[in-house]
Amino acid sequence: MPRPELLETFPNPYPGRAYEIAMECPEFTSLCPLGGIESDAAELRQLEGGAPDFATMHIRYVPGDVCVELKSLKLYLWSFRNDGIFYERAVNRILDDLSEATKPAWMEVVGDFNIRGGIKSVITASVGVRTPR
Repeated sequence: MPRPELLETFPNPYPGRAYEIAMECPEFTSLCPLGGIESDAAELRQLEGGAPDFATMHIRYVPGDVCVELKSLKLYLWSFRNDGIFYERAVNRILDDLSEATKPAWMEVVGDFNIRGGIKSVITASVGVRTPR
């Protein structure tokens, strides 16, 4: 289950400047919420949420008064590891939790999920107004 209480912040060292922070998190994992992907894969059906899903999460934001602390972000993303969740919900949940913790001027979360069943999925969600670079 996602644990937003793990997210920690620190004061933005340049609160009067519009600058962008970009992070790439290539080890995101969660579980398919619909169960195993193969009817003969009994071991997959034993997983609570189904087969694992893998993604690279791209997080970009223009900070407000605070920035997210990286170790806490890592631990927060790890909290999805045993959660059965759809791609769309995972990306939007990450955006909601991070934007609640940091109150950014703008934030975008892109979930670039590995191929599943021959289909590549990339989910993008954003909040706020992006300032020009």
